[in-house]
Amino acid sequence: MTNADGSTHYDVVILGAGIAGLTLARQLLMYSDKKVLLLEKRPQIPPPRQKVGESNVQVQGYYLSKILDMEEHLLREHFLKYNLRFYWPTPGQPNTGYEHYSQSYIRFSSNICCYQLDRNKIEGELLRVNLQDPKFSFEAGVSNLDVKLSSGSTPHVVTFEVDERKNEVHTKWVVDTTGRSKFLARRLELTRTNPIRHGSVFFWVDGLLNIEKLTELSHREMLLHPNRRKLGHIPTWLATNHFCGEGYWFWVIPLQGKTSLGLVYDRAKVNEDEVSSPEKVIEWVCKRHPLFARDLPKQKIIDQAMYRDFSYDCKQTISADRWALAGEAGRFTDPLYSPGGDLISLYNTFITDAILTNDEQTLAVKARLYELLMWGLYEAYVPSYAVSYEVLGDQECFVMKYCWELTIYFTFYVFPFMNQVFTDTTFIVPYLDVFAKLGPLNHSVQAFITAYYRWKQGRPEEPREPSLFDFTGLEPLKKSEELFYKVGLSSRECIRLLRQSMSNIENLARFIAVHIYSVVLDNETLLTNKQLIETVNITGLNFDPEAMRAECRSLDPTRDTRLEKLGSEFIKQFRKAPARTRKVKQLPAAISIAAGAKFA
Repeated sequence: MTNADGSTHYDVVILGAGIAGLTLARQLLMYSDKKVLLLEKRPQIPPPRQKVGESNVQVQGYYLSKILDMEEHLLREHFLKYNLRFYWPTPGQPNTGYEHYSQSYIRFSSNICCYQLDRNKIEGELLRVNLQDPKFSFEAGVSNLDVKLSSGSTPHVVTFEVDERKNEVHTKWVVDTTGRSKFLARRLELTRTNPIRHGSVFFWVDGLLNIEKLTELSHREMLLHPNRRKLGHIPTWLATNHFCGEGYWFWVIPLQGKTSLGLVYDRAKVNEDEVSSPEKVIEWVCKRHPLFARDLPKQKIIDQAMYRDFSYDCKQTISADRWALAGEAGRFTDPLYSPGGDLISLYNTFITDAILTNDEQTLAVKARLYELLMWGLYEAYVPSYAVSYEVLGDQECFVMKYCWELTIYFTFYVFPFMNQVFTDTTFIVPYLDVFAKLGPLNHSVQAFITAYYRWKQGRPEEPREPSLFDFTGLEPLKKSEELFYKVGLSSRECIRLLRQSMSNIENLARFIAVHIYSVVLDNETLLTNKQLIETVNITGLNFDPEAMRAECRSLDPTRDTRLEKLGSEFIKQFRKAPARTRKVKQLPAAISIAAGAKFA
């Protein structure tokens, strides 16, 4: 499959025909007159092995469906996704049926559609549509690839072999999308580690694993169960479903004709020897989430893979010398919130704009700004995975963590992306200024929630009914989602709204802090204490119960109900809920939070 016409000069050579390379080619073909060559070492696209990375969220959902105009294919060949949902075994319940589990979710569907991608299908379709464009050439089965990068206006030289035929082409731009091969990053010595040390084992089984049917209820009882009053009737198996515990989560993702399953775990919390194969993962998960013991061991595994340590950073991903890295060829964090596709969408957008910038001085400015923005958007994810991954083990703590992160994501990622302002230099500088202010705040909140989680582990628990909580029960999250309807704004208008939205984010941070104070000190009146609300140091929270108690002894009793109203549904659900019990080793009483690190 190739449109190669014997040319030796191209505007862009892309290395690697995975989703990053194929979507970048599609974007360039749609929005420019650039001549593109795509090189792939594998002999066929899509490959015969199943590819992982199916769940996408709003940035990539918008990018694929709207920017790249793939909406009809997505709706025909892939399931429309019903958000992300999270599950925990309920204390005192047998947890052998779906109805026994505590859940957190967003009940309504997103205004920006997301999809459960069969990666092989989407990559095959992207290649097909790209090949219809005469500006596109494709070579598969490439070997002996070599790239000689130049500087200034001198073209780069790319050499490779196909079927023992040697080729040499010249190109203005080289973009590496070779994934974990990291072709350019390794050659340029750009690879570096990050603090995330997680592993994953994943596999696919034949047919649909419908989690709603993992129950001892009759079909009629399942349809009429009282939980439906909160959950509704949209098939929950359409979601990316996460079954959670301390330092791990197990995904269940539906694809047409098959189901994707995978365990992601913190290597400091989970014994790798116990989860080193799909069969071991199934046994391990069935012990912790007994509902899977009904059917999962009987499922036919049709493909499998694993990563013992999958997260990494990169020193640089774009250069004014006309090279760039996108997708896993550069950086990768963690799949918990499906950010990989988002980073591809953002990086491809920056790279496309850089390629379309002809003036060298303007390109030099953009390359510096885009590198800073690329790193910042990546680095902002790191505390989510490196600081507070263990709170996956507790519903209350995770709800605070996820609502906090999702409010920031909707505000600072989705809203600017759908307004297409990320490539406007008049937007980037003030955006980074506002975004950087989230740094100490994010680290402070993440670590405070983690410290609270650890404190909870020694508290007594009692049997209870499953807890069903919609994340939008925290008002700041609901308010941030309203930004999806504010489209067609100028860069200046977007910055104005982002600055206004900071108060919404800060209010959520204050609620989280004051709620934790009220539980730890067993004083519900703190939720409405005006002085505490206004003076709590949200950028330097310190989880020390004695210091917190001393801080609250002399508070003025004047009431302020704004936070109580903001989190009324959360308070109703969790303020009276008995905490978990699990004996753990004694932790230091005080956990200080260093608040100087940047969010971006």
